[in-house]
Amino acid sequence: MAPAASRNRLSEETSPYLRQHKDNPVHWYAWGDEAFTAARESNRPILLSVGYAACHWCHVMAHESFENPEIAALMNDLFINIKVDREERPDVDALYQGALSMIGERGGWPLTMFLTSAGEPFIGGTYFPSERRYGRPSFPDVLSHVSQIFHEQPDRVRHNADSLKEGLIQVNADGAATAPPLSIATLNDLADSLVQHLDPHRGGVGQAPKFPMPFAFDFLWRAWLRTGDQRFRLGVIKVLGAMSEGGIYDHLGGGFARYSTDDDWLVPHFEKMLYDNAQLIELMTLVWKDTKSTLLAQRTAETIAWLDREMTGENGAFCATLDADSEGEEGRYYVWTADEINALLPPEDAALFKEVYDVTPGGNWEGKVILNRSQGLTVERTEDLESRLQPMRETLLAAREIRIRPGRDDKVLADWNGLAIAALTQAGLTFDRPDWIARARRAYAGILSTMTHGMHRLGHALCQGRLQTTALLEDYAAMIKAALALYEGTGEASFLDQAKLWTDTVEQHYRDPAGRGYFQSADDAGDMIVRVRSIADTSQPAGNGMMVHVLARLFLLTGEQAFRDRGDAVVRSHGDRILQQFPHTATALSGLELLAEGLQVVLVDDDGTLSQVVALSPLATFVVGRISSGHNLPEGHPARGKTAIDGKPTAYVCEAGVCGLPITDARVLLDTLGRKHSL
Repeated sequence: MAPAASRNRLSEETSPYLRQHKDNPVHWYAWGDEAFTAARESNRPILLSVGYAACHWCHVMAHESFENPEIAALMNDLFINIKVDREERPDVDALYQGALSMIGERGGWPLTMFLTSAGEPFIGGTYFPSERRYGRPSFPDVLSHVSQIFHEQPDRVRHNADSLKEGLIQVNADGAATAPPLSIATLNDLADSLVQHLDPHRGGVGQAPKFPMPFAFDFLWRAWLRTGDQRFRLGVIKVLGAMSEGGIYDHLGGGFARYSTDDDWLVPHFEKMLYDNAQLIELMTLVWKDTKSTLLAQRTAETIAWLDREMTGENGAFCATLDADSEGEEGRYYVWTADEINALLPPEDAALFKEVYDVTPGGNWEGKVILNRSQGLTVERTEDLESRLQPMRETLLAAREIRIRPGRDDKVLADWNGLAIAALTQAGLTFDRPDWIARARRAYAGILSTMTHGMHRLGHALCQGRLQTTALLEDYAAMIKAALALYEGTGEASFLDQAKLWTDTVEQHYRDPAGRGYFQSADDAGDMIVRVRSIADTSQPAGNGMMVHVLARLFLLTGEQAFRDRGDAVVRSHGDRILQQFPHTATALSGLELLAEGLQVVLVDDDGTLSQVVALSPLATFVVGRISSGHNLPEGHPARGKTAIDGKPTAYVCEAGVCGLPITDARVLLDTLGRKHSL
């Protein structure tokens, strides 16, 4: 074995992304004390490289530079090199992406940051080519220049490091002093501002590259439910329709890609992420309750089938990502030629399929075909057409599965799984699919049995049987959301009890003692120079934003005022950022609506009749409590003491602390919830 100071250590890791780099000639360290000690003892700066397994440009930089012996030798001579999987350590990624922003650079992956031996950033960037191009310096030139600055201009390095660290401390401490008053009218005004930035032709926010942004469109849908403003409704329907028929959707295997590189949702960045698909399942389910769209119902079912078929992990929960690349080419697994389709389908079927899915001899992307039905947005989808297309899709899918597959990152992440479990539970209730609820329960049980320490502490990432022990705020918030969804769907008290235990852990280990919401990392994590605190949604909902939601749900389910107070405090603690960073604070603001106007629907001795009505209600701001006769609600809940009437399943709808008359007729309950929707 090579001496400890001169070898690549990534073969000792379980992360698929880190293991992709285990044979690099770079002497990579994983994030940890060993690397920082080596930097101190050798008086060398740290080169921190952050990426993830499904990242195309991460692969490009790896092939160009990290696999290049000459460039690797330069890295080894001048730096202590640390490789981080941003999905395994999103707290590390968030911290140094914040530092990069302060330098004035646009963030992204791969992230390339240069640190002192204490982990303090002093300069950085993202992708650097191996040779000067794209208007960017070559990576070898960057390495030599940074090393020279580090050794010859220590005062400059110290000044940069101190300034960036102070800036990071400050940005994660600002907040409550400038907190604005927020109201439902404020939310409506924000929705009005958002709808003016939508693409009126193809949907979505802004121009290419276009991201799904489900948190923003969930916010807009809730605004439609509140106000009846058709602009909000149509904006959501347009983007879901365009994505569902565009190339960003996998029309053979199901599931949405990460984003579209064009305005028309045709050309995706082909990687598939669990968190995107979980959020889109939840949004499509919510919208379907109002529209009863056959397209959304189909896409929901297909996406869930893809999750179960291709993304099941080692503990029964779901894996993280599928790569964009296969055989060294982005999208190769997914694209077609007209000749391939002609060879697989009978002539009449091939003609129909090519017409529906935009298949032409010249292709629609780099000479190949990305299957899409965008032209079908103005054509009625008929049951007969879909039944004819189904076996054709199955034939092509079977042929595609023979190809070399994109890589799968089989890490199981608690936060992403929490989003998926909640989404599958809600979809199962709405579409009357108990098998989807059972699948959600299986994933939840897998997390609980393999990714916890006792009943209170979660781990973040599980891979190859090894658990990364310290969870993040997002892990708790998303898994609390999952537990509450299962509780509301099944009435089993164990889910509510677990949600409360995890909420206690968040309060104990993640709350900012200055009263400014919650930090992303725990107080006993110990390896971060600054603890990040943010309320801004990224590609995933923010931990603080999700906490507002789950605290609101806990308040409405239990009547315990402490939960409401904590939720209000999170919003106030982030000050005017909550308006300045909109729409990337949509999750927290939707949680605020639930705190202000949420309904409590309590079902007593329900046999499924009333719960089915509730599951189909298009309302978004309510919770469902299920109790049996003799099992009372906590003190403080407005329905405490309510019982079944004449031995029949009974519902109580409570608003602003007051419950309406008992309801035993499903039609009356449907009418009552319908009136709430129309207000």
